Amino acid sequence: MFEAMTVLIRRDLLLALRRRSDVLTTLFFFVIVVSLFPLGIGPELDTLRLIAPGVFWVAALLASMLALEKLFAGDFEDGTLEQMLLAPEPVFVLVLGKVLAHWLITGLPLVLLSPLLGLQYDLPGETLRVMVLSLLLGTPALSLIGAIGAALTLGLRGGGVLISLLVLPLYIPVLIFGAGAVEANASGLGAAGHLYMLGAILLLALVAAPLATAAALRISAE
Repeated sequence: MFEAMTVLIRRDLLLALRRRSDVLTTLFFFVIVVSLFPLGIGPELDTLRLIAPGVFWVAALLASMLALEKLFAGDFEDGTLEQMLLAPEPVFVLVLGKVLAHWLITGLPLVLLSPLLGLQYDLPGETLRVMVLSLLLGTPALSLIGAIGAALTLGLRGGGVLISLLVLPLYIPVLIFGAGAVEANASGLGAAGHLYMLGAILLLALVAAPLATAAALRISAE
């Protein structure tokens, strides 16, 4: 069962390497959005430190949504999705592999780049550490939740807009606690509570999202 998931992850990573433009689009979008705010607002460091948590998390949320429409679209068009649904392995395990590959391609690079980009906002080292940890907990949850929307809108015209309408309300708790963790640490209140909530959301998404996505894929495939 887990061997099939590993094979699926390797396949998606290999396909992503062949389509580097899709990966770089998400990464460049995140870098550009985060970098434009210091240029537009000015060099006032207190203001930059204040807005940094919200800017980073909104940019990460929007960047994650860019690649959602293509999460299952290629498999749907070439018949791979139908084979996945007919495979003896549980569909939710294969879905989990697809989502994990999506996060490795779109989410992990954002997490790794965030400390470097955070220097533009004059964030101290401890705040940068909390931001990386919050993104490390929150971005997988964004991919898991977004997979449900991608599965529900599979094969529909204008699916990208529909995905946004479906998943944005579900993204709000992740956004609140993710940005709140960084802000709480910067103000000296401690980020532990927000990080625990992010961890709880991630665990809930790991259990529920693959099952919901598998059911939505069956509906879309019919």
